Amino acid sequence: MTQKRQLRLGAFMRPVSIHTAAWRYPGGTPDANFNLKALVQYAQTLERGKFDAFFMADHLAVLNMPMDALKRSATVTSFDPLTLLPALAMATKHLGLIATASTTFEPAYTIARRFASLDHISEGRAGWNLVTTANPDAALNFGMDDQMPHAERYARAREFYDVVTGLWDSWADDAFIRDVESGIYFDPARMHVLDHKGKYLKVRGPLNVARPIQGWPVVVQAGASDAGRQLAAETAEVVFAAGGPLKSGQEFYADVKARAARIGRNPDHIKILPGAFVVVGSSLDEAKEKRARLDSLVNYDSGIAAVSMALGVDARKFDPDKPLPDDIPETEASKSGRARVIELGKRENLTVREIAGRLGGYGGLGMLGTPQMIADQMEEWLEGGACDGFNVMFPYLPGGLDDFVDKVVPELQRRGLFRKEYEGKTLRENLGLPRPENRFFSAQAKAAE
Repeated sequence: MTQKRQLRLGAFMRPVSIHTAAWRYPGGTPDANFNLKALVQYAQTLERGKFDAFFMADHLAVLNMPMDALKRSATVTSFDPLTLLPALAMATKHLGLIATASTTFEPAYTIARRFASLDHISEGRAGWNLVTTANPDAALNFGMDDQMPHAERYARAREFYDVVTGLWDSWADDAFIRDVESGIYFDPARMHVLDHKGKYLKVRGPLNVARPIQGWPVVVQAGASDAGRQLAAETAEVVFAAGGPLKSGQEFYADVKARAARIGRNPDHIKILPGAFVVVGSSLDEAKEKRARLDSLVNYDSGIAAVSMALGVDARKFDPDKPLPDDIPETEASKSGRARVIELGKRENLTVREIAGRLGGYGGLGMLGTPQMIADQMEEWLEGGACDGFNVMFPYLPGGLDDFVDKVVPELQRRGLFRKEYEGKTLRENLGLPRPENRFFSAQAKAAE
């Protein structure tokens, strides 16, 4: 009997829910973003549920939205991910730990060093969410007056990836001999100086951290624009896709996998995980009631700010009771975010107010119902060629997370769609991803010499 395809499950933690009203929901945790004890509890619950990874999104600036909306945002501040995740590593044994770090504003050497360190601290569970940063206010925090143009951000990101992964390959796995008798700590022949001089970056190297346990931390991306898809096809091992209709998911999945195959990559070595906002109930009606109660806590100021951020323009000037205008200009903000909102409005014939209500809560793929109904939807996406798993978003914490782990996970396991035990010790092993060879010290590199 052929084994069913297995779901991969990441948990989208920002460091808690993406829903702007999650902190207000009865039984929620209003201070969760800065409550280390709560975050440790969430990570341990995810590990009990055999999740692949805890994914922490990040911002390099306070969100660029009007104060009427900003004052309602629970994500106005949060821990630095690469400060938080080592703490979570000490409280878990198997859960992957994925952090966002920007290629636009942060130094490549620093990024390589911090993620290599996290991989060693966690014994091989680190992942790097490579982002180009769409928030224009971030530029103002890093000595720039304007956001870098979209195309240039992606060109820089491609070079940045080559530099970071090259730095991770600075040392052969056997470089550190630590011979006490001779007093030789490492073999100089097993160290590589990168000496990169490119269009955007100049980095000498070598990295002053040993090669990561996984070879490289798992590389994660979330771009949906054409440039984002191409970058993902060339470099990503996990893609956090925007959830939407099944047909859109199938198109995105086929496109990214085909792009990877065309450049010689094994498509199976890219795991595509759409975002799924999951609300569990004892019945569909109860799940809908939970979602409606949650959405009712979203203020219009928050919703229209979310629309503005997605479109890259001030949406407050639009008539709230009419559809989006047809002449919304393109900006240097996220291309895929803009396209997604415009498509949503047209597809469902929504007014600006209705779109604000969606985005103020969560406007992407929602899965509502009993554990069996949630499992049905996830199985349809998996078997329908639309995903390799999901980046699960919980409506509020801890209740929404507990519902998923205690009720949905057992149903997925019963169907043979999800693991009962972790496959290995590292994030790569659990995701079914190969450990990359060292480009400078592999057998292939030696043959090329």
